Amino acid sequence: YRGILNWCVIMLHVINNGSVFMYLSCFCRYGILVDPIQVVSLFLKDPYSWPAACLTIGMNEFKKKNLFLLFFLNIFLQGTISETTGRILHFFNLTCTLIFPAALILRVTSMTPVGAVISLAIYTVLFLKLFSYQDTNRWCREIGQAKAKKLTRSYSFAPCNGSAVQTHVSYPGNLTHRDIYYFIFAPTLCYQLNFPRSPRIRKRFLIRRLFEMLFLMQLLVGLIQQWMVPTIQNSMKPFQEMDFSRMVERLLKLAVPNHLIWLIFFYWFFHSSMNFVAELMQFGDREFYRDWWNSETVTYFWANWNIPVHKWCLRHFYRPMLRRGVNRRLAQIAVFLGSAFFHEFLVSIPLKMFRLWAFMGMMAQVPLAWFVSRFLNGNYGNAAVWVSLIIGQPVAVLMYVHDYYVIHHGTKL
Repeated sequence: YRGILNWCVIMLHVINNGSVFMYLSCFCRYGILVDPIQVVSLFLKDPYSWPAACLTIGMNEFKKKNLFLLFFLNIFLQGTISETTGRILHFFNLTCTLIFPAALILRVTSMTPVGAVISLAIYTVLFLKLFSYQDTNRWCREIGQAKAKKLTRSYSFAPCNGSAVQTHVSYPGNLTHRDIYYFIFAPTLCYQLNFPRSPRIRKRFLIRRLFEMLFLMQLLVGLIQQWMVPTIQNSMKPFQEMDFSRMVERLLKLAVPNHLIWLIFFYWFFHSSMNFVAELMQFGDREFYRDWWNSETVTYFWANWNIPVHKWCLRHFYRPMLRRGVNRRLAQIAVFLGSAFFHEFLVSIPLKMFRLWAFMGMMAQVPLAWFVSRFLNGNYGNAAVWVSLIIGQPVAVLMYVHDYYVIHHGTKL
């Protein structure tokens, strides 16, 4: 936990700017702004259509399409259709998985940004899962049924506590509805024929994670409504007037609540929520993150703060490019390029505007990673990673909020 010490020092410098007292001043100036009903309305703006909820429920249709592809996977074994035809069908299915929700969000005016980003995130996860599902089964076909039991391509394996009675399956015995549905809901993006399983569901562990999820969600809503929203609203005028000194001041004031909310959300999602789902499904691999807070390089941070995505990128993107002879540096840039695309995809589509701030923020990690690894070591590198997290995110938030207000409210900021 040595990285936490650097975090404390950096946060103290930011707090000395007066940011932490902004939270107290919000109570004095605006009173209590927390309103849970307002949050519900963001998801269900139109109670007669509920577009975001309907879009999420409609995701099951794409699951059914992939189940339909199971039929073609079985046909591959018989040699009835070619591998190329199957890949074209799968590519079409994956493309529709991304294009359909994006087109619907852009077309439906009653779709709120909050509901849209959640729906789009779910479809993006589905896209990654279906890609991994097809890739793994293709590997099984290539190595042959005799070697299927020795498949070790999945990097999501971790030893379980205890020994659960588990039936090991081999290809093509895994091509069942039950198997793919388990993978769709499992807290992993990398498919494998035999997932590690825990022996039982621990009820106390499950209740603790559920309590954390409920409590932290309320805390996140309260901090956003009481601290973030007033700070962002007060930051619009300096950005409109291009007052650099006040812009820096507002940015530092926004950095504290934004960073705290990001940390709470990280714990809520990667620890509480994913462990809750894993326990409920008796999923044995619980390595959802590592000690990213001790990162001395930017590369180490991105490789350890989101293990499911990192494993997917390694397994289905980075290493396949290396096997094709792509330079290691170019492969790393390609991974950041793909990540930048999805970051922008999850922000621009729900906001219905294209500014590329998230894309440029992600691509800026490439030169930043080179600079930190080349010139900074130890605690200095760790401090640079923390500063990029604390300062970088508020810059993107202010850019998008400013442009959103300009588009929808003109110059009345």
